[in-house]
Amino acid sequence: APAVEALVAEYNAKNAGKIKVVIEPQPDYNAYEQKVRTSLAAGQAPADIFTIKFNPTTATFYQSNLLMDFAKVMDPSWKQTFDAGSLEQSTVDGMLKSLPMETAILPIWYNMDAFKKVGITELPTTLEGMFAAFDKLKAAGITPTSQMTGDTNAWTSMIWFSHFAVSLGGTNVWEKSFTDPAFVEAAKLTKRMITEYSTSDAVGLGAGGSGGHFLAGRTAVFSNGPWYAGRADLAATPFFNSIKIAGLPPAGSTKDFMISRLQANICAASSKDKAREAAIVDFLKFLTSAPSISKLAETSGAMFAIKTDYRPTKPLQKQFYDVAAAAKTTAFDLEAALGSEATLEFAQQLGALALGRISAEEFCALVDRKIER
Repeated sequence: APAVEALVAEYNAKNAGKIKVVIEPQPDYNAYEQKVRTSLAAGQAPADIFTIKFNPTTATFYQSNLLMDFAKVMDPSWKQTFDAGSLEQSTVDGMLKSLPMETAILPIWYNMDAFKKVGITELPTTLEGMFAAFDKLKAAGITPTSQMTGDTNAWTSMIWFSHFAVSLGGTNVWEKSFTDPAFVEAAKLTKRMITEYSTSDAVGLGAGGSGGHFLAGRTAVFSNGPWYAGRADLAATPFFNSIKIAGLPPAGSTKDFMISRLQANICAASSKDKAREAAIVDFLKFLTSAPSISKLAETSGAMFAIKTDYRPTKPLQKQFYDVAAAAKTTAFDLEAALGSEATLEFAQQLGALALGRISAEEFCALVDRKIER
């Protein structure tokens, strides 16, 4: 990202002749995650500094001696700059082998210009009202939502499923067996979204296609995190200023929550070279300082686990902060709660569910087998 490049250039200029940070671009995050896993499994850190999505799968990386334990190098003043809850979530067995950097809420995005075309000016507040609104959109030739079953996590549809599951089963739903009725009903609702209210190419579609439909105005409802709000191609759309974000209308008894996650945690390679270790820590203190984070937040639209006085001025980015503040509680999405193996199975079986090859009960049983408990 340009903002990160600018910060690295600033740091390198201040430390010329002493420390030089070099960025290795990672255009494909799924490939990057695989590279990290493969490298660590081979007994080698992928870089001096790298990022992970913190979840039960990546938490196993903490068992490796290749990673620096920040708990041993973090002074009180640096520790106080982080959100305490995010630090706690990132701590495993007393070890802090990754720093919480980017956080996210994962709301539903509504193109209100599209809704206004069918006479709807307010967000639906009930599930019945949502389906009625979607039926009006369909009747007007507008595909209601962007769904997908492709990639390693069926990203946008995984977000919808997570909203349904938490509303039906409570914020602790991920602690239950995946064969619990809450997950079965969430699977049925997600299948309905794909088969009745999405594009014809949703089965097998990746995140680029799902987002592309929304950007092109072919779909009226989308789901993604705050980083997407800073995209230039989104800002260039004719409906950009009409976008509203919110949770889904409740499918069950749990209401007024928001799906959230630790989106990116920073890891560092452990080193017996004390000068190298000190250089890594020095750069990370700079990168996670309030001024640096404010610059990143302003340009990217992302949200962070570091305390700053930054408040966005751009309306869409401000909505993310407002929605997060208004939520009475939060719950993880499926990937953040259950890890990559269960999420991959979710994505692989979601297409079969949508095509009617397996039932919702069978779908949930298949995913349940991949969950490590």
